[in-house]
Amino acid sequence: MKRLVFPLILGLGGAAILVSLGVWQVQRLAWKEGVLAEIEARIGDAPVALPAAPSPEGDRYLPVSVSGAFTGDELHVLASAKRLGPIYRVIAAFDAEDGRRILVDRGYISTGAKETARPAGTATVVGNLHWPDEVDAFTPDPDVSANIWYARDVPQMAVALTAEPIFVVVRETTENPPSVTPLPVDTSGIPNDHLEYAVTWFGLAVVWLAMTGYLIWRRLNEDAT
Repeated sequence: MKRLVFPLILGLGGAAILVSLGVWQVQRLAWKEGVLAEIEARIGDAPVALPAAPSPEGDRYLPVSVSGAFTGDELHVLASAKRLGPIYRVIAAFDAEDGRRILVDRGYISTGAKETARPAGTATVVGNLHWPDEVDAFTPDPDVSANIWYARDVPQMAVALTAEPIFVVVRETTENPPSVTPLPVDTSGIPNDHLEYAVTWFGLAVVWLAMTGYLIWRRLNEDAT
């Protein structure tokens, strides 16, 4: 029986650790679902006037309504979307009525419509303040000459369009018809993999216990012979 003590301790201890990790991921899942529900609720709130000094920490996803005019200057972000395939997101300079020039994510166009003229003009846009976190060490630098960007880099785009780093993603616009199809903010891009992680940890715990049982069975058979 002494030969079974170590496998039992190792098997039960390892399984306990794996199960505890699975439980922790279940708890994280509940927390993340609550966060996503709060974000969804905020996204759908009634729009307010554009704050004087919006911040990424306090005003992310804040619904706003802004009146002004598109200048005609825009940047194109190469992206892809479900059921759409390759697209360009159109990031335009927008002169608000209060004198500020901001960035407006007007939505998407097909890759074939990249060179189609989208004239300047007045509009009221309703959307959400956002500061996308899309730039990492693997993001290519924008091809400035071809006007192709590979991420919505708010600070760099603000410099390129001589605008403030204030970024509104359009949900609705008074343009009739809009020259760009809005692609509103939602929570689909926020990762929530905790259920998969929990299943993985619980599955590993089952495998660990099965391996422990097999080891004990072998040792019992060895002792019997």
